[in-house]
Amino acid sequence: MNFTKYFSVIAVSMIKFIGGPLTGLALKLSWIETCLCSIIGMMIMVLIVVFLSSFLQKFSFRKTPSKKFSKMSRSGIKIRQKFGLAGIAFLTPIFFTPLGGSILAMAFRYKKQEIIVSMLISAIAWGLVETFFFYYLREVIALKF
Repeated sequence: MNFTKYFSVIAVSMIKFIGGPLTGLALKLSWIETCLCSIIGMMIMVLIVVFLSSFLQKFSFRKTPSKKFSKMSRSGIKIRQKFGLAGIAFLTPIFFTPLGGSILAMAFRYKKQEIIVSMLISAIAWGLVETFFFYYLREVIALKF
């Protein structure tokens, strides 16, 4: 077992989920290894954000909350209003990134357990879909050449 390859996929998935399957493909890992490492990477970031958020809020230097809305915060509010936590979790791997989606869910004050469960379901679903897609695409491209 080459743990450096696994760690590479996990580290990339912590930052940008779609990078995990691409990295696993580039490192010639099996699809199951790639899928599992991608899921683990996203969930490590979710757990870090969920469990350290209350700790980090204690050290926040901001006395009054900012009242400016960015495009990202507006889109997050719209998604929350229409779909709730399930929508945020569903879009986290492909749109918000694991860090952004976790912060967004915590900002809307969902329960930690609900965030972890919904993000895990989303990570498993998107991990399978993206990994199968990239590994299938590799086979299709290889057959044409």
